[in-house]
Amino acid sequence: MPLNLVTDAWIPVIRHGSPITIRPHEIAVEGVERLNWPRDDLNLACLELLIGLVYLADPPRDDGDWHDRYGAPRADRLRGALECFGPHVELTGNGPRFLQDLEPFEARVKRSAVSPPDMLFVDSAGANTARNNRDLMVKRNRYTSLPLPLAAMSLYTLQAFAPGGGAGNRTSMRGGGPLVTLVKPLDADTYSLWQTVWCNVPEGQPLAAEDAAQALPWLRPTRTSEKGQTVTPDMSHDAEAFFGMPRRLRLVFENDTATGVVQRRYGTHYARWVHPLSPYYCREAGGERLPVHSRPGKVSFRNCLGLAFGRADELRLVAQTVRRYHALVDAPDAELCVGGWAMSKMKPLDFSLHAYPTFRLDKPMEMRVGALVEVASFVSRMLYALLKKAVALQGSAADAVQETFFSDTEPEFLNAVRCVAEGRGPDVEDAWMKALGSTALAIFDRYALSALSSRSMCDIEAAVAARSTLLSILAKQAGVRERLCLPAAASEHAP
Repeated sequence: MPLNLVTDAWIPVIRHGSPITIRPHEIAVEGVERLNWPRDDLNLACLELLIGLVYLADPPRDDGDWHDRYGAPRADRLRGALECFGPHVELTGNGPRFLQDLEPFEARVKRSAVSPPDMLFVDSAGANTARNNRDLMVKRNRYTSLPLPLAAMSLYTLQAFAPGGGAGNRTSMRGGGPLVTLVKPLDADTYSLWQTVWCNVPEGQPLAAEDAAQALPWLRPTRTSEKGQTVTPDMSHDAEAFFGMPRRLRLVFENDTATGVVQRRYGTHYARWVHPLSPYYCREAGGERLPVHSRPGKVSFRNCLGLAFGRADELRLVAQTVRRYHALVDAPDAELCVGGWAMSKMKPLDFSLHAYPTFRLDKPMEMRVGALVEVASFVSRMLYALLKKAVALQGSAADAVQETFFSDTEPEFLNAVRCVAEGRGPDVEDAWMKALGSTALAIFDRYALSALSSRSMCDIEAAVAARSTLLSILAKQAGVRERLCLPAAASEHAP
């Protein structure tokens, strides 16, 4: 049985508390709460796919159109807009296949060249890893076959987040392990899934179905990269950001299941694309925009400037959809969902998906928030340097100091930003300095005292001297209060 990704019901969701399967246009039906794939990376990728489909077929034209359809979506309108693209999104068959190379090269390969469908998952073991028994954090032989809906979703997830895969196997448009930032409205209720999707659809005009090949690369011969060729935004419709095809793949099907994958090297190499759902940065002013990548564990507030607040900085670029949402007049309060695979080259480390409060800040407010983060980073560096002198921190223990510092001060930071957004005065910065100082001293003492019994007198003297230096820095706050635009400290005592 074939699978059409527009006209068939294939997306698992929760509606009114119960699991059902829907067609894409039915995200606009009352009571559909959230996606229900068995893995978080599939849920995140499916949100990207749905956002891309709406952007392709029926995006908001302007702010007025956005508000009109936010709380009163029309599933019939969305169905009509999407059905025009139905012929172009078949997963199986003899014609063009969704996110698969146009050339049917799987018919001419030996059975030994067919990989199990397990390879579609980022955390699956590659051939060399399995052969050398190094699959501790990645897994082998989990999926010998996939039902068509799961095959379609895992295929999209791989193309969207593809890590390095060896010579000629290209990474995704945003490199391996891109960070994804999505706006999620806090008042979403009756149309929860629709409103989450709609809040992240870029403004634009629908693409005519007859021009689909401009945005859907599986409808045309693959633009290969064996000679270093690249595909830049001026060569395609900007909706291809949601449908990039860096890997040359063909699925093998038996009895309505996907039983194998054949891959060729040198798929499309994307260059200079800026994906609407990811933040970017530049190494230098006016330089190339580079996608932010995920790191292991939770994203701390020190990264918030490049994710949510849009500080006026030539080196940081908040995701396009986040910037647009904050520019909307009378848009509902929202949080920011941040997720992605943390990678070490080709090796997956972990997948994280977290939600963070976000705030509407004008430029002066953004500058104040930026100063809060800058000062926290300064205190963190001082704590790190002095603890290394006191107890000779090394390796993961050294990294844990800074992670603990930012984690322990996150509640106070969020409260400080909330106060800034409310227009409170410099008492916000004073309270922040006290919170940073007390947290830094507590962490220093925790690490130093735990090592005290095994230290020589000389080492103890070094620890005491380091603590004294930390006290002095926190008391005098040299250069710190200036960053926060505060008057000089009145006391020489630690907070």
